[in-house]
Amino acid sequence: MLQICRYKIMLRKTLSYATTHRKALNSQSCAILAMQVKHTSEKLLPLHCRCCHSTIWNQPYLFPGETVRHHGDAGSGFVMKKKLIDEKQFCEQLSHLGSSKDVFKLVGSLKVVSDSLVSLALQRVSEIEVQEDGGVTKPLDVFENDVFKALCFQFEQDSQKVSTTGLVRALRALVELRVDPWSMLMVHLVSESQNRLDKGHMNIPDLCMLGQSMLDLEGPDCAMLLQIMEQVQEKKLEDWTPEEITMVYKLLQLGVGEGGRYQGLLNQLNNFTVSIASNLSPKPLSTVLHALVVLNQTQAIPLVTDLSKYSVRHISHFTDNELESVLGALIHFGHSDRHFTEALERHVSKASFTMHPEAVSKAIQYCSHRLILSRPIFDAVAESFVYNANKFTTSQVARQIMPFGKLNYLPPNATTLFRKLESILSSRFSQFQPRTLLNLLHSCTLIQRFPVNFLAKIFSPYFLQQLQVQGTGMDKFVLSQLTQLFLTVTLECPFYEGPKLLPKYRVKTFIIPGRSLETPVDPHLYNKVKTGLIDLLGARMYFASHVLTPYCYTLDVEIKLDEEGFILPATHHEEVFKRIALSIDGPKRFCADSNNLLGKEAIKQRQLRLLGYEVVQIPYFEFEALQNSDDIIAYLHKKIFPYSFRPNW
Repeated sequence: MLQICRYKIMLRKTLSYATTHRKALNSQSCAILAMQVKHTSEKLLPLHCRCCHSTIWNQPYLFPGETVRHHGDAGSGFVMKKKLIDEKQFCEQLSHLGSSKDVFKLVGSLKVVSDSLVSLALQRVSEIEVQEDGGVTKPLDVFENDVFKALCFQFEQDSQKVSTTGLVRALRALVELRVDPWSMLMVHLVSESQNRLDKGHMNIPDLCMLGQSMLDLEGPDCAMLLQIMEQVQEKKLEDWTPEEITMVYKLLQLGVGEGGRYQGLLNQLNNFTVSIASNLSPKPLSTVLHALVVLNQTQAIPLVTDLSKYSVRHISHFTDNELESVLGALIHFGHSDRHFTEALERHVSKASFTMHPEAVSKAIQYCSHRLILSRPIFDAVAESFVYNANKFTTSQVARQIMPFGKLNYLPPNATTLFRKLESILSSRFSQFQPRTLLNLLHSCTLIQRFPVNFLAKIFSPYFLQQLQVQGTGMDKFVLSQLTQLFLTVTLECPFYEGPKLLPKYRVKTFIIPGRSLETPVDPHLYNKVKTGLIDLLGARMYFASHVLTPYCYTLDVEIKLDEEGFILPATHHEEVFKRIALSIDGPKRFCADSNNLLGKEAIKQRQLRLLGYEVVQIPYFEFEALQNSDDIIAYLHKKIFPYSFRPNW
C-alpha cells in the first residue's frame, strides 16, 4: 500500500510538471512520458483492474465530422455551437435509453454539448453496464466505441477547463466502468480533482461523489478521502438540502463510516434528519433508512420511527428497490406501524403480480418478523406465487412460503399453492441451500403440509453431511428441526416407509437458548394460573410444572387422573389413566394483535393430542378478562373439568 501511494504521488508530481511545462515539451517527449507512466502502473496493478487505455492521441475531434472548439463562457473544452440543451430534457432522454450504444448515438447526434451533459451520459452508461456485483456487462463495447474514446480524450486534454460537477461526475462514471485507474485519463482527473479540493470550493454533492470514487480507488484510509470528510464536516448542517443529507448518509454507508468512524457526524445527521423527515421524498427516505441499517444506528430509533410514519404516504410511489430498503430497515430495527401495514396491504394487493420478487419477499418477511398476520398480503403473495414462482430464486421461493407456516395460515388457494411448491422442489431440489431447504420443509409441516416425497433425501447421510459442513455446523436448532420432522412423520404420516432419522441427530428437548421450537411460558401469566389451580385442586402437589415429555415437548402444567377420574399426585407414576396438558398461552404465542396461534405452538398442541394428552388451552386474552379469584376458579374448573360438578382429590 505504501509503495502504491508513493507511485501515485510521483505520478501526480510528474503530471503536474508536464502540465506546467507543456509548451516546452515536444509531442514525442509527452508520448514517451505517457508510456513510462503506463508501464510503471501496469506493474503495480492486478490484471483484473486493467482495461483498454482510453486516450486517443491522434484524434483531433470530439465526434466524427466535428471540429473541437472551446466554449469560453463555461470554461469547457467541449463543442458548443448554439445554446446549451436543457439538462432536464437531456436526462429524460437518457432515462429512456437501454444500451450504451444508444447513449453514445444520442451524444454523437448533438450539435451542442457541455461537459455536464457528457458526464451525465457517461453516468448513464455506467448505470446500464455495471452489474450488481460491480462487474461491467460488455466492457469492450464501451471502451472500443469511437464516441467514448473521443469523450475520454477530451476529458484528459481539458480536465482543467471542465466544471467541477462535470469533473467528479465523469470520474465517478469511469471508476464504476473500471477504467484503468493508472491510465493517463484517470490520473489527470484525480489530479485535477485534488486541485479543486485543495481550493476548498466544492459543494456537498461534489464532495460526496468524489468521495465515492476515492473510496473505490484507494479505500477508506485514502488521504484525499480524509480531506473530503474534513470539508464535509466544516459545512453548516442547517444549510444542507434533503438531497445533500442523503448523499452524506450514502457516502458513510458505502464504507467511510464503517467501524464507528465519523459517529459524531452521524449523530448530528440523525438528530437533524428527524426535523426534516416529513420533507423527504421517496428516494431520499429509503436511502437514509438503508444507510441506518448498514451503519447499524440502533440509537437512532426516533429517526426510524419518524421515517416509518412518513413513508406511509409514499408506499405506492416507492420503486421496488426503495420499498425493499424501507422494509429491510423496519425488519432490522424491529419496528412496525399499523398505518404502514395497512398502506402496504393496499399496495401489495394491487401490485403483487408486477412487483419484483425481492420486493414481494421483503413484504411478507416484514409480516413474518413482526408476527403480523395480514391476510390481504398473504393472499396476494400466494396468488402471485402460483403464476410467477418459476422466475424466483430458491431463496425467494423459501422466503415467500416460510411465513405461512410460521404464522399458521393457509390461504384460500392453499392446494394450488403447495402443488406449485412441490413442482418447484421436484425440478430444482439440488439448487436449494441445505439450511434453506430444511427451513422451508419444516415450515410446511407446521401447517400440515407434509413433504413426504422429499423426506428420504432429507434424512439421507449425504444431506445431513451437507448440513454439518455449512455455516456453523449441525447446531441444536437444526437438530431440533430434524427431530420435529421425524416426530411429525411418525405421528402424522404413518404410511411413510423411507429412511428414519438416526438417534444421534435427535434432541431431547425443543427448548433451547436463543431460537427455539417452543415459546417458554409467560412467567406472570403462569403465576396467576398456578395460584388459581392451587385454589381449585386444594394443594400444589396435584399438578406438575414445566414437565419435559419423552417426546421433546415441555408441558406448562400436567395433571394426572386415574381411571375413575380421581386426581393423582404429580409424583405418582402408576395407574395413570389420563394426562391433561395445560397450555398457558401468553401473547408471544400468538400472531400480533390476533388470536391466531403461531405455527410452532399449533403443531405442539396437535401432536400432544396425537400422543394421548388432553390439551387444555388457557389463552391470555380469556384469562386476563377475569375479575377475581372466584372467577378464576370457575374458569379453570370449566376449562379442565367441563363435565364434572367438582373435581375429586
